[in-house]
Amino acid sequence: MAAQQMSKWEGKAIVNLKGLKAEQVWPLFEDFFNFHKWLPTIDTCYQVNDKDGVIRYCACTMPPSSDGGEATIKWCHERLLMVDKIERCLSYEALDNNMRITSYVAKFKVLPSDGGHEYGCQIEWSFVADPVDGLTFECFLGYVDFSLQGMAEKIEKSLESSSGDFAS
Repeated sequence: MAAQQMSKWEGKAIVNLKGLKAEQVWPLFEDFFNFHKWLPTIDTCYQVNDKDGVIRYCACTMPPSSDGGEATIKWCHERLLMVDKIERCLSYEALDNNMRITSYVAKFKVLPSDGGHEYGCQIEWSFVADPVDGLTFECFLGYVDFSLQGMAEKIEKSLESSSGDFAS
């Protein structure tokens, strides 16, 4: 079935972090309002006061188009749906936004590596979304995968510089 005919998009991206334990990485995801520190494309992320739950505002600045257009700001309000500290996962949904997203629910999981007691962990970013007008499923999944790779790089650099080595 072609991606454009799918009623819902479901996808998952996974990245492996060598030398970092899940216990080291999870606190970075657990803080719902610091997403901009880890996702390279996000400029700002902060809590919004709302009676409908825990809401964050995320935004990024898109550079001017090559035809001389102005820079634009892409933004989204997102509601925290669930945090499970034992399973090291959280889920959120997109609310109002200017990116043509009508329905999007994501889940992040930080998992120990398959190696058991060896250092290493895995970050999994899964989603279920309505098709986004103007995008293909492959393009959307590619963005999620690219973003997760960028997050992994920033996390590795941050934790390496704060601890001096990965094994601590």
